[in-house]
Amino acid sequence: MTVTFAASPRSTVGIEWELMLADGTSGDLVPRAPEVLEHLEEETRLERFTVTGELLTNTIELTSGVGDTVAAAVDDIADAIAAVREITDPRGIEMLCAGSHPFAQWFEQSVTDKTRYNTLIERTQWWGRNMMIWGIHVHIGVDDVDKVLPIIGALSVYLPHLQALSASSPYWAGERTGYASNRALVFQQLPTAGLPWQLDTWAQYESYLDDMVRTGVMEDATEVRWDIRPAPRWGTVEVRACDGMSTLPELAAVAALTQVLVEHFSRELDAGRELPTIQPWFVRENKWRAARYGMDARVIVDRAGTQELVADHLRETMARLQPIAEELKCAREFAGLESILTQGASYERQLVVAEASGGDLRQIVQHLIREFRTGPTLRQHLGMG
Repeated sequence: MTVTFAASPRSTVGIEWELMLADGTSGDLVPRAPEVLEHLEEETRLERFTVTGELLTNTIELTSGVGDTVAAAVDDIADAIAAVREITDPRGIEMLCAGSHPFAQWFEQSVTDKTRYNTLIERTQWWGRNMMIWGIHVHIGVDDVDKVLPIIGALSVYLPHLQALSASSPYWAGERTGYASNRALVFQQLPTAGLPWQLDTWAQYESYLDDMVRTGVMEDATEVRWDIRPAPRWGTVEVRACDGMSTLPELAAVAALTQVLVEHFSRELDAGRELPTIQPWFVRENKWRAARYGMDARVIVDRAGTQELVADHLRETMARLQPIAEELKCAREFAGLESILTQGASYERQLVVAEASGGDLRQIVQHLIREFRTGPTLRQHLGMG
């Protein structure tokens, strides 16, 4: 099977953000995406952003245009939020984002009536119906198809960093799971989801797709649901490992880290240097550690098995790659990573709110609604503002 990798300007950025729709008073998820999308269709057809439905009717997805910078892509997302608010605010619908909803039950949700979603549910059954998960996808343009698989292999070393920064699903169906990102482990139950196979060349990737299509596992490359995958249609590497970010500044920070890492690895390849990788069993262990412990995870950072606190290794990486962030004009967004490290990732803030409210999960939803509107503050962490 021949799969064409589209031409794409190097290190350009595209962002997808999956958002929940909830009742502003109760915090319950509401199946009103079709209604919102119907009202948006005419108003946004000439905009750079798009707003679409997802697997569940309680979800919308905002997608930016192709941005030369992280700021440009984030501006598109901000414009999309403003357009959606014109529809949702008068109807008492709130937007929020996290990897999971603290107390929603799968059997109370409706699936969007599309063939691809119905096929997915029919095949995956209980696991498919349990996909009450929200995430972000960050696309970064790659200028040479031969770089794609090596970059994905190198990014896998940083998968736990991205997962820990975004971890926002400590609750599932009303229970505290003990995980920072329960979503990470739920999502990988789908066929073709989870960690990418360690492939070295585009020909190997084409061979993989050929095997999967020939045996009826998937129809095309869009059904590869790896945590980091090639996106041939767009000419990008797509990072899909992250839980849904709870605020726009945090989304921008993770997008900046992704852009800087991809550009760094691209430069290394240009210089003829081999990109660093770790053994696949280390990659798997790192994913589990980040899902379980979040920012407190000790991750394996090299082939020798050296272990570091993920926050410490992230700060070392930020210091080393700061010049690239400045060149890519995303230094401000890149600096937002320090805010997450200092203020706590979303899962940490949710746990603080739960403790302050005596375990009231509805207060966590109200906290997430407030954060989505205004960004994280200490008062919100304590459920006071």
